[in-house]
Amino acid sequence: MATYFDTHTHLFDQTFQHDLPQVIERARRAGVEWMIIPATDIKTSREAIRLTEQYEGLYAAVGVHPHEASKANDIVFAEIETLSQHPKVVAIGEIGLDYHYDFAPRERQKEIFNIQLQLATKRNLPVIIHSREAMTDTRSIVDEAIQKSPTWNKTSDDFPKRGVFHCFPGTAGEARELRTSGFWISFPGIVTFKKSSALDVVKEIGYEKILLETDAPYMTPVPFRGKRNEPSYVALVGKKISEIAGVDEETVAAVTTNNAKRLFEIAP
Repeated sequence: MATYFDTHTHLFDQTFQHDLPQVIERARRAGVEWMIIPATDIKTSREAIRLTEQYEGLYAAVGVHPHEASKANDIVFAEIETLSQHPKVVAIGEIGLDYHYDFAPRERQKEIFNIQLQLATKRNLPVIIHSREAMTDTRSIVDEAIQKSPTWNKTSDDFPKRGVFHCFPGTAGEARELRTSGFWISFPGIVTFKKSSALDVVKEIGYEKILLETDAPYMTPVPFRGKRNEPSYVALVGKKISEIAGVDEETVAAVTTNNAKRLFEIAP
């Protein structure tokens, strides 16, 4: 069986409140052995950690999503820094910019993003980045953080492990540029949508430099669109990418899982 790593699943969501043990069991049966739960605010940062203490193979990221930027303050960031020291916290996230909904003023989003990038560089942790209709500003802020902290998560490996642009919205050219800066890109169920631009990106850059995710309970892949997404469906993402790349599913699963383990420094 192919063995998968779902690098982005919000298992603290209310839609999992009544059947989380069954959701995790279905994921195990589908070959999903590892999952990362990225937080969206201080409350979900605590909840993500609690879940990692409850279940084997689960890891957390702590941080404030751009939607929640207006609610964040120094007290919140002080606690996030403390939480980031938990042994099962492997990243700062989900952080970034969202100019589609603009639930928080853009300048405040940028400020909060900067603060959390500084925390990531201080803690030498990778970041999980959300960027929607804001790629230019997102990359500019990230590039500035790298210039200020050039040794951020830089190891003797082939390139720095600085983070991942989740549910990647950009072009193949942008993906290559991000790679040179030490970032992976990841894809959820959008690769199963017929008119998704993600299909062209995967065709052009291949599967060797990407991660897989579900973004559960959102971004449900075909043939379950319209229903709640869950970690077991990451296998559908892997199968679709194997079709695009013309390789077997086990190869895609193995390579993307290894990528995730390298980025988040999770031992075999």
